[in-house]
Amino acid sequence: MSQIQQRTPGQEQEPINYGDVFNVSGPLATRPIAPEDAAMMQTAETTILGKTKGGGPAAVMQSAATVNERAGLVDHHHRDVTDIAGTQGVAVTEFDVPGARIITESVGGQVVGQYTQVTPVSQEVVAEAAVEQSKITIGEALEAAAYSASKKPVDQSDAAAIQAAEVRATGSNVISPGGLAASAQSAASFNANVDRDEVKVKLGEVLRNATTQLPADKAATRQDAEGVASAELRNDPNLETHPGGVAASINTAARINDGMNV
Repeated sequence: MSQIQQRTPGQEQEPINYGDVFNVSGPLATRPIAPEDAAMMQTAETTILGKTKGGGPAAVMQSAATVNERAGLVDHHHRDVTDIAGTQGVAVTEFDVPGARIITESVGGQVVGQYTQVTPVSQEVVAEAAVEQSKITIGEALEAAAYSASKKPVDQSDAAAIQAAEVRATGSNVISPGGLAASAQSAASFNANVDRDEVKVKLGEVLRNATTQLPADKAATRQDAEGVASAELRNDPNLETHPGGVAASINTAARINDGMNV
């Protein structure tokens, strides 16, 4: 938000772009934030949350769009809607886990915000969860990534993170042929030889049924999250983890599990 506050009308010749305020890449990063983009995100947040989130993506977008419009830094086309937001859309999705829900906000398929909300749990649900298992497993966290980063093409960092997650979930260093890690590696190898993103294998396709593809599973721990994050970082050319991706989802699960008294 500091960049937005510093850019008052007449002080800057360039509009505030998505890349100025969000961790996004590609063409979206260079697109100015338009008023209609912010309105779309406000509608999406209200639909899922019942209101807009203070300090959330919609609020940030609205502040940036207001500066751009008042300074005359977006033309008529951009005031209608930014092309990527208009064609690929903005979205707010939720993934429920015991005692909480994970909210992911995206523009053009790229995550611009992710956070958790504690949800009320009835005594019956608490009792049932205590008998069974209330903590989020690694497989469930991988399925959460299938929603939050569904359109991300699988690359080597994703494959490495998924392999690390499978090893930790199963307790075995042996990668099953045709299993989750093997499928992720095949997808990454295929994508490396394909230029067009629309034909690449996406993370959502690989992880959609993660829990059924793992031969064993376990609750995600802080150590698991660190190991998976390390694998994703080592294999990313920018030494970064993907927002809403494999490492981020397992880290979220581990944080929630740490707060559970079971």
